[in-house]
Amino acid sequence: MKHSLQYIADYIGAEILNPADITITGLHYADQASENELTLINKDTHIKLLAASKASAALITDDLRDKVLDINDKPILIVKNADLAMAKALELFAHPNPTQTGIHPSAVIDPTASIGDNVSIGAGTYIGKNVIIGDNTTIYTNTSIYDNAKIGVHCIVWSNVNIRERTEIGAFCRLYSGCNIGSDGFGYRPSEDGKSVVRIPHIGNVVIGNYVDIGSGTCIDNAKFGSTTIGDYTKIDNLVQIGHNVIIGQGCMICGQAGIAGSVTIGNGVLIAGNAGIKDHLTIGDGAKIGGKAGVLKDVPAGESQMGYPAYEGRQLIRQWGAIRQLPETMKKLKALAKTLNIDL
Repeated sequence: MKHSLQYIADYIGAEILNPADITITGLHYADQASENELTLINKDTHIKLLAASKASAALITDDLRDKVLDINDKPILIVKNADLAMAKALELFAHPNPTQTGIHPSAVIDPTASIGDNVSIGAGTYIGKNVIIGDNTTIYTNTSIYDNAKIGVHCIVWSNVNIRERTEIGAFCRLYSGCNIGSDGFGYRPSEDGKSVVRIPHIGNVVIGNYVDIGSGTCIDNAKFGSTTIGDYTKIDNLVQIGHNVIIGQGCMICGQAGIAGSVTIGNGVLIAGNAGIKDHLTIGDGAKIGGKAGVLKDVPAGESQMGYPAYEGRQLIRQWGAIRQLPETMKKLKALAKTLNIDL
C-alpha cells in the first residue's frame, strides 16, 4: 500500500512543514524506519531518534514543533494529538481481514435462528436455537453460539469463540479468538455438613454494549441473576477475568491478566492496568486508574489513581516508597545521634 504524504496529511487533518513530493509505503518506529516510511514523534525522548532516522517524514504533536524544527529538515506532519492521528494513518495501511463470504456448508445452524443480511459464517461453527445475528456480521471458524444469544450488526467474531446462551452483544463489536462469554460464574458455598461444596446456579446473562472489543482468552462470567454488563466503547485485553454480576461503564480499558471479582461496579473511563486484581463487591469511580499488579481491596473514588498491594492512592504510595528507601540512611543518623546522647538503641 502506498499513499502520498499530502494524501495522508489531508486524511488525518495535519499541517505539513518542509513539504515534499514523497510517497509513503508504511509506518515504523524512528530507530527502525526505512526510507519512504512515516514515523511517530510524540515525546521529547523521540526527538533525538529522528535526527538519525531513515524515515522520510515524521508525525509530531504540535507542542514539539520548535524542538523538532531545530534539528530536522525532513517533512513533518503536525497535529494536536499524534497518537490519535497515527491511529488514523494506520487505517490507510491496514490489511483487510481474511476473506470469508456466505455460510460454509459445514456450519450447523438451528432452523429457528435468525440470520441477517450479508452475514458470513465459517466452517465448523454452531448456531443454536433462537439465536439472532445482525446484518453484515462475520463469524469465523469453529465458533459456538448457544440458544437465545443475540449479536448485533457489523460485528466480527474470530475463530473458536464461545458465546453462551442468552448473551446479548451490541453492534460493531470485535471478539477475538478463544474468548468465552457467558459461562457460569464461580459461585460455590460450603455445604451445611462441611463435607462438600454446593454449586450456585446462574440464571442471568451477559450484556455487551456497542463498539466493545474483547481479547483472546478473556472470560466474562454469566450473572447469578440480572446481567453482567460491559458498557459501550470499552476495550478488554487478552486473558482478562470478569466475574459474575460485574458492571463496567463506557469507554474503559482493561489490560491483560487483570482479574475483576464478582459484583464489582466500575464507572466510565476507568483504566485498569495489567495483572491488577479487584476484590468483589467494590466500586471503582469514573475516571479512576488502577496500576499494574495493584491489589484493590477497597472502593476507589472517582478520578483517583491507585497502585501497589494493597492498593493506595498513587502519590501517597510513592511517598511511602521514598521513605522506605531512605530508612537505611535515617537509621545511620539515628544511631549517630543516639551515640552522641549516650542512648542505647
